[in-house]
Amino acid sequence: MAAESSEGAALPASRTAAPVISTTHWTEQAGQDEEEEYIYDDGDSALGDDAVSTTASLSASILEYRTIHGRTYHSLQGTAEHWTPNDDAHLESMDCVHHCLTLLFDNKLYLAPITEGPIKVLDIGCGTGIWAIDFADAHPEAEVIGTDISPSQPEWVPPNLKFEIEDCTQPWTYPRNTFDFIHLRYLYGSISDWDALYSEAFKAVKPGGWVEAVDPSVNLRSDDGSVREGRAMYDWGRLFNEASSKFGRSMSMVDDGTTIESFKKAGFVDVRSRQFKLPGTPWPQDPKLRQLGAFSRLAMEQDLDGYAMYLFTNALGWSAEQVTVFLAQMRREMRDLRIQPYFLIEVVYGRKPDH
Repeated sequence: MAAESSEGAALPASRTAAPVISTTHWTEQAGQDEEEEYIYDDGDSALGDDAVSTTASLSASILEYRTIHGRTYHSLQGTAEHWTPNDDAHLESMDCVHHCLTLLFDNKLYLAPITEGPIKVLDIGCGTGIWAIDFADAHPEAEVIGTDISPSQPEWVPPNLKFEIEDCTQPWTYPRNTFDFIHLRYLYGSISDWDALYSEAFKAVKPGGWVEAVDPSVNLRSDDGSVREGRAMYDWGRLFNEASSKFGRSMSMVDDGTTIESFKKAGFVDVRSRQFKLPGTPWPQDPKLRQLGAFSRLAMEQDLDGYAMYLFTNALGWSAEQVTVFLAQMRREMRDLRIQPYFLIEVVYGRKPDH
């Protein structure tokens, strides 16, 4: 079974206590001897590769990317504003996240009780396209469309799948009642109006169809108090929430419980929320949870800079050096298995009424 959380899950220390440590704190740590002894986990994980089918092609114009701190980001169009890079380093991290979530959900690509058969499926914010590819492979009778603001998807895909460049923060171009299932995942920090987003999804899904949204809490928690004040992990979520709030694009939906309310406000019925504990590192003794922690850490270590650099420098006013020093401490803590961090992952799904 996946590590589904209970109502008693610990509140994130990063949302309940002292303010964020000043940026100079982390810079001052550079070059100083650490008083605390760390126990490092340097073992390599035996992680398998995801197989990707190859058949049809992506037809989309290559957009002009922005380069910031040596990383590429999607070009600014409409109200689209995504805070992570779209280069190879980050795309590899996104694929690791996909594999991690698939394991977390007991090898399921979705939790909503969707109809099987020749259905029409829309994947919003598809990223590398890996979820859409896996879904199209598993449901060859379905017609699948994946959309994103960057053409980061592979050229060869299953014949029942196509990718389109779309900005989901603009009014959707699909006719009403088009799709049987709409999937949205990890759009946190990219949406200024969540109610408007789910209202568009409500219009586009057919009566009786389902919409599912998957998002994480950016706050690292621990049930044993090991994610505590003075550690980079303690500040991690607070910094992201502060930065995203300055951009007007919330990352706190899971902690605030607003996704389920947005679903209901849009008109969905049979709305359900399920939360899962995702270990941040391979600290658990349970073999499955330990493997989940290994993948989770790998996903972050693949591109820790990509997750933090844009928001911390543009929203918080940090220098690139300050971000680098902070992330060095994060990496150190991620290798200390005495620290037992986990993220909360929330899946919310709801059905459009038949009439």
